Amino acid sequence: MKKHLLLSLLLFAVSIISYSQEIQLHFDPRHSLNNDVAPRNYFTATFQMFKPDKWGSTFGFIDIDFNQSRGNIGLAYLEIYRNIKVGNSPIMPHVEFNGGIVRGDNFSGFSIPNAYMIGGAYDHAFGSVFISTYLTYKYNTFDKVSHDVQWTGIWNTNLFDNKVTLTGFIDVWTENKDRVSGKGGKKVILLTEPQFWYNIDQNLSFGSEIEITNNFYGTSNYKNKLYVFPTIAGKWTF
Repeated sequence: MKKHLLLSLLLFAVSIISYSQEIQLHFDPRHSLNNDVAPRNYFTATFQMFKPDKWGSTFGFIDIDFNQSRGNIGLAYLEIYRNIKVGNSPIMPHVEFNGGIVRGDNFSGFSIPNAYMIGGAYDHAFGSVFISTYLTYKYNTFDKVSHDVQWTGIWNTNLFDNKVTLTGFIDVWTENKDRVSGKGGKKVILLTEPQFWYNIDQNLSFGSEIEITNNFYGTSNYKNKLYVFPTIAGKWTF
């Protein structure tokens, strides 16, 4: 089953590459910064697409972490959503799916529980700054299903005659503290990933992503506290 899921994720990655707006490669030195949280530094490849049309817009990405021994893939994670235009309304219905798979060094593995979201989205441009935000109900498919809420904000702008790009997102959501029993109430999770790019030309960019999280990681290596992990990255835009 896990092999079939991984194959599906890889096929999705291939389809995204075919229509991708950009491919990113990040070097993540989190082991060097905090050797308690990761056994090694690693690369992450991100394939990302955004496609607007007369009915709305579709966004999708897949992250692949090469974080296992000898650079093998240890994580594949995807998100895809659709904003749907309804007449001239500024609020668009939003539907989204998140999911993935993790593999450990000892050949153990597990699925990242699927999440299904539905809500409303709003996009606006403030001059050269594009802002998108949405608020959704979130159905987390843990052992004990978790009924939650998520707010997301997305931004993008180009500066200095398009030589510098600032982009990123912030997610804030709730979920059960105990994914198995559902007991113990809810916790609030923060994840934000601002990116800073210097554009060599219209295709090639170099920069960094700074992952900032609180209450995000659930493994024994990570404590429920704030973590900041910068990357060194390159990007090719189609």
